[in-house]
Amino acid sequence: MIFKATIPDIPALNILINSAYRGETSKKGWTTEEHLLGGIRTDEENLTELLLKENVTILKYTEQNKIIGSVYLEEQDKKLYLGMLTVSPELQGSGVGKKLMQAADNFARNAQLKTISMTVISVRKELIAFYERRGYKNTGETKPFPMTEPKFGLPKQHLEFIVMEKEISQ
Repeated sequence: MIFKATIPDIPALNILINSAYRGETSKKGWTTEEHLLGGIRTDEENLTELLLKENVTILKYTEQNKIIGSVYLEEQDKKLYLGMLTVSPELQGSGVGKKLMQAADNFARNAQLKTISMTVISVRKELIAFYERRGYKNTGETKPFPMTEPKFGLPKQHLEFIVMEKEISQ
């Protein structure tokens, strides 16, 4: 089941997101960034700040009252920004991510937003291919990675983002 996350969900979301992106647990899935970034992916304070923003929604995917997936959505300038798509490493490849992405598409339609935008670390070729299979295209635009901002992680090499977008049919 997919629902909007609320403040009481923050501790579980924090554990889930960090387990999917960093540390030993993340290596059980294919979305790990452990080889690119040290440190944590997020913390409860950051997630709370994000969730309290008026234009932000975090969707959570639950099974048996446990959060096993989530996605960050932010309405920005007539576009929906999608970020932090997360699935428990043990369940990656089971369709949870696809369902969350479909929920993001539906969210954009309901908000009458025609485009979903995201940034992806440029060296994450398997992740870029995943999004391309779901209709996202590389716009050719790049953005700098916050190399000195520890709240995003500690880079082990030079990184940059590419911007990907998908047009949503209404």
